[in-house]
Amino acid sequence: MPGRWQTPQAADGGDFPHAARLRPIPSTIARLFGATRAAGTIIWASDLSESRETSGGGKGRPKTTQYSYTVSLAVAVSSRPIEGIGRIWADGNLLRGAAGDLKTGGTLRIHLGQRDQEADPLLAAALGAQCPAHRGLAYAVLEDLQLGDFGNRIPALSFEVFAPGGGEALIPDLLKSAPIPVVAGAVPGAAPLAGFAHDGGGLAAVLEAIGELVPIAADARGETLAVAGAEPATAPATPLPAAIAWADGEFGTRTGRRMARGAPGGGPALLRYYDSARDYQPGLQRAPGRAAIAGERTIELPATLSAQGAASLIAQTAQRAGAAAERMDIRVASLDPAIAPGREVSHPASGTWRVESWEWRSGGVELALVRPPTVSVATAQVDPGVPWRPSDRLPALTLLDAFELPWDGTGAADTARVQVAAGAGEGRWGGAQLYVERGGALVPAGTLGPARATLATLAAPLAPSPALMFEPSAALILACEDREADFATVDGPALAAGANRLLVGEEMLQFMAAEPLGAGHWRLRGLLRGRGATEAEARAGHAAGARAVLLDQRPQMLDPGIVDPANERLAAIGAGDGTPVFAAVRAPGRSLRPLPPIHPLAAPVPGGALRLSWTRRARGAWLWQNGIDVPLVEEREAYEVGAGPIAAPLATWPCGAPELVLEAAALAALPPGAPLWVCQIGTHARSTALLLHILP
Repeated sequence: MPGRWQTPQAADGGDFPHAARLRPIPSTIARLFGATRAAGTIIWASDLSESRETSGGGKGRPKTTQYSYTVSLAVAVSSRPIEGIGRIWADGNLLRGAAGDLKTGGTLRIHLGQRDQEADPLLAAALGAQCPAHRGLAYAVLEDLQLGDFGNRIPALSFEVFAPGGGEALIPDLLKSAPIPVVAGAVPGAAPLAGFAHDGGGLAAVLEAIGELVPIAADARGETLAVAGAEPATAPATPLPAAIAWADGEFGTRTGRRMARGAPGGGPALLRYYDSARDYQPGLQRAPGRAAIAGERTIELPATLSAQGAASLIAQTAQRAGAAAERMDIRVASLDPAIAPGREVSHPASGTWRVESWEWRSGGVELALVRPPTVSVATAQVDPGVPWRPSDRLPALTLLDAFELPWDGTGAADTARVQVAAGAGEGRWGGAQLYVERGGALVPAGTLGPARATLATLAAPLAPSPALMFEPSAALILACEDREADFATVDGPALAAGANRLLVGEEMLQFMAAEPLGAGHWRLRGLLRGRGATEAEARAGHAAGARAVLLDQRPQMLDPGIVDPANERLAAIGAGDGTPVFAAVRAPGRSLRPLPPIHPLAAPVPGGALRLSWTRRARGAWLWQNGIDVPLVEEREAYEVGAGPIAAPLATWPCGAPELVLEAAALAALPPGAPLWVCQIGTHARSTALLLHILP
């Protein structure tokens, strides 16, 4: 598989071990800690793969070709090992949900960046022996990612990353890469920092940025750096040694100390961060108090915080900055080991101080002290707001139904007209691939969706009906698989024009009024039963649980010859389906079957004969036209009159007109009580039988 490659760099500027040297394009990849959101860096990509599907081209249907594209990508997310990847966004919309489901076609593999990880099989197949394992680099591979949802281009990707080292462990984990020995303990003040992105720069600059919000004490003694939280001690402050006078004239010639007081309110007033409650989008919190007229300083921290945590940190930072405006420098003869940066000390004349730093001088030790805040800030409750979030519905299982309806007079009259209705219940569903089960294999037959057909079941039995007149008080109750399904109420003219057709079992009916009952249940009233010559099914009625489908524009007509409705099943596979969903065609052959005759009449003829007559109906002729005979549709007009059981008749008589006279001798040969019936013989099939008469 051809592809493109670039060599990534870690946040400290070094190359990753085993990185390939193919057209290097340096790109810094952050070291991630805790929970955060990171923009991915593409380190390998295949060429776009094109597929085409041609449909149509039959009678009266133009041939159309649809093109779709896929691509395979390797995307780096962190230059240190991670624990996992959560959601993935593509152009701001969810590509992977919180449950780990991909919202479009493709396969995801995650490499956590461990030191023993193996090369991805796709990259190994594409690059061969020169493929690196990317040990120490966490990356994701999206194989055969469908690009139809992104305008057939590679979208901008960002990843929700979970890595070790957030909260109190952030500072110790950051210092693990320090070039000198470090003794680091937990920093309680860093607990609100749920995540952090070290996107280049030295450790000193990173610690300085964090230290503006979180008090950090660093003490360098010999070749070891000790780092800990500079929180107020629970034990009493350590007394300072006596100050010594220095004769160098710098300061404190008599007292060994000097005092300084700066302008209050000189600290940062704003904090910009990534809000954990808003999908890691930027947030901004202001320190309490009056806003400055000019010169407000903002801390830009690439950390994940809650709105409440950010407000508390910036408020405490502003308070410390105000207290630190009062400073004292003091020189002592020697340094007590208990006196270190971050520790609180007491001076008999000026009270409690915090050690900011110490420095050896030729004649002793100089301590820089700042006044610690004496009152903690009570932060008001902060509301992060309600963010816009892309839908994160789980994939729904595909529902499939297939059927033949009586021909409605449109299109060709000599081809089977199989329709397929596909939909889903609650959840995300973007369509499915359609197949025909043939010879134990699934043969591709096109694409379904993404418009969902309205599929339902009867929640209560539907009583039998003579299917002779409009029944305004009749009603049925449907339980829809998709609770967002909708039905419309129409007036009489629309009903007469064919609106609101519904297939229940094998009966086609129409309804006038729709009433929602909640939870996906609907009551449909004002029924017109037995439509399209399905009177026999209407007279039989339907039990609860019978399948139903709304016959609107969403069921899809299959091209002729795709499926043999009497012997083959259809199957569908959607994004959420682990196995194919099968459906046999209901009422196979119905669209080619002539309609049964109606209006039977049996009249005696002098001499003992019996005249039988009936009225012909034709496929496609749904409306009666006064004074106009219905079209024949079939190649010729032909009937079969029979006596006795339909499956094993005692006698049959073919005829070519809608009447037949049975002579007395023929009637005498039949047993009493024998039924007489008639079927129309069509070009492709014969109709169901119409009962004409029962012999006395």
